[in-house]
Amino acid sequence: MWRRRFVLAVQICGGLFALGLIGLITAVYVAKAQLPSFDELKSSPNGQTIRVHAADGTVIVSLGPSYGDWLPYDRIPAVMRDATVSVEDRRFRSHPGVDPVALLRITRFAIVNRGNGRRLQGASTITQQVARTIFLSNRYTFGRKLREMVLALALERQFTKDQILELYLNKVYFGGGAYGIDAASRRFFGHGADRLSLSEAAVIAGLVKAPSHYSPTADAEAAIGRAGVVIGIMQETGAITAEQAAAADPSSVKLAPEPKQNSVRYFTDWALPQLETLIDETTRPLEVWTTLDLPMQRAADEAIRGAAPKNAQGALIALDRDGAVRSMVGGKDYVASIYNRSTQAVRQPGSSFKLFVYLAALEAGHRTEEMVTDEPVTINGWSPRNSSGRNAGDVTLRTAFAYSINTVAAKLGQEIGFSTIADMARRFGITTPVDTHPAMVLGTADVRLIDMTRAFASVANKGVAVTPYGITKVTANGVTIYAHEVDRSQVLVAPSVAAQMTDLLQTAVNTGTGRAAQIGRPVAGKTGTTTSNKDGWFLGFSSGLTTGVWMGRDDARTVPGLQGGTAPARAFAAFMKVAVARRPVEQFETAVTLPEEGLAFDEQSYFGAPDNGLFIDADGNPVDPADAPPRDGSLVNPDGGPIDDNGAPVDEGDRPPAQQLDQAWLDRVLGRSSGPRPAQPPAPAPTRAPPPDRTQESRPNQ
Repeated sequence: MWRRRFVLAVQICGGLFALGLIGLITAVYVAKAQLPSFDELKSSPNGQTIRVHAADGTVIVSLGPSYGDWLPYDRIPAVMRDATVSVEDRRFRSHPGVDPVALLRITRFAIVNRGNGRRLQGASTITQQVARTIFLSNRYTFGRKLREMVLALALERQFTKDQILELYLNKVYFGGGAYGIDAASRRFFGHGADRLSLSEAAVIAGLVKAPSHYSPTADAEAAIGRAGVVIGIMQETGAITAEQAAAADPSSVKLAPEPKQNSVRYFTDWALPQLETLIDETTRPLEVWTTLDLPMQRAADEAIRGAAPKNAQGALIALDRDGAVRSMVGGKDYVASIYNRSTQAVRQPGSSFKLFVYLAALEAGHRTEEMVTDEPVTINGWSPRNSSGRNAGDVTLRTAFAYSINTVAAKLGQEIGFSTIADMARRFGITTPVDTHPAMVLGTADVRLIDMTRAFASVANKGVAVTPYGITKVTANGVTIYAHEVDRSQVLVAPSVAAQMTDLLQTAVNTGTGRAAQIGRPVAGKTGTTTSNKDGWFLGFSSGLTTGVWMGRDDARTVPGLQGGTAPARAFAAFMKVAVARRPVEQFETAVTLPEEGLAFDEQSYFGAPDNGLFIDADGNPVDPADAPPRDGSLVNPDGGPIDDNGAPVDEGDRPPAQQLDQAWLDRVLGRSSGPRPAQPPAPAPTRAPPPDRTQESRPNQ
């Protein structure tokens, strides 16, 4: 009975084995028929690489997987091939794609360690790793392992051993974002893989087991120790002699310096997410060309680190006249804090917000030389004061701005409307909420440095909107798939208003609160300091470059001595002296001819003739076109002949001279008194009061 049962069991097992073998052979040849060609496998991507260039073409950041040059088998150094085979798959040249010896070893390991949760590893051949790298994932399941074996057997039927090893060495991950030995060699040693020494090859070959652990950038000592093990295995397998092993010294390998994570990353962290809205390319490697000026960036770093008070942070952003971001510093040290204070932080701007107050005032008809009174004022229970506790009396609007007099700003806000000022701020690019409480004129609304810098840049651009941008073009495989176009069509204020504002800003630097920002050439700018010296601002422009600086603590605590006219203004000057050194000196175009107050002008020259020919009377009611005066100012009757002042036909021989559509004519046709109009007294010539005491500038509003 037991013999019959044994024979039956053998027959069943033999049948199952035969069926399994037939199924395996079928699966292998089906997989083989579906394999891509060798050239297709060479070109198949493993992920998207993004290289970011500065304005001068220098690569500043590489993101995503890194791929070097594809090295054909005969260009791969023999020491690299031997090191890989020795440490990863010493029976590579003899097995059919799956190593039976390794399978028996891993089976024994599984029996001995059953139930303890230890992961089975070490049985994958080089061919299996190629199959997993190209076709599968690293997810560890029995089904994935079975598919990996089938694909490995199919690969061995389709390609030669040399081709499989070439695929492996050019595609496997070696850590540090590097795929393939050439990328790894350039990443860790700074040169191509075709020049690898024995020690360098041993370092790279040792990475595959645990790229994150043995990576030279993560643990150089562990990488060198692992390379020593690889050299020992190479001697054991006969790949190198004992003399060669003794001569190799992995500890003498010179590693390429790790790129510093400096403030350039503040810029790339801001610019690169914009790619999602600019392009839809997700597979091809990208070359991203940006506006960043590396010398300016270094100068910005030094300016912030050198001027920011102890225990305080600083941020700086510089925009060119077209909106190109030339430098961006979001903090003293990117490694210590990746928080970008130039684009993310929202802080009170203090008196730098008065830019919008005075823009609205100038647009409403105020002039820089008109007289205003610095006197106590109360608006809805709010009584702003100047830091000196005194008032200067009558001063010009220019002086009030230069010395940041709070009471004048409050009176202007009350006159022109706080909602008008809020609208002006939004018009110039402030994206954070702006309230309309009276104190808003002193900069109580939270803003971002990039938005404030953008607003000042738009003033420098003669009232035309400036939009910050950091990416100039994107290429994929040498083909341009995006190119930035500057929009110069949006006019925010009239050029005359922008010119007057520039004039005020220039005075603030020459004689007012921003004197520390002088750089030996024309500069226009404004300071800002908030309550208890929590924030210090300086924003200004010169020679086509607009720069904004903010300083303060992240926890909004007081910084002793911090004012917009001190550390921020000094940082601005230190940066701008370097940033504009190679640019020509530009004088501001503030000498603009403005309409004189009370001077009559022809509105049609501004707005053109009515497009529908409609006229109205004094009460705003439409006038019949037959009764309306012609557009050229002459009077005619409905029949085509001339008429007198009473509307009676006039003989052609007695035709009066053509009458003009002027005030006298309007008085007559509307039945008003035709007596002489009283002459307007001439406006008194403006006089400039002496500048008030320097201590007059009030905080929170420098």
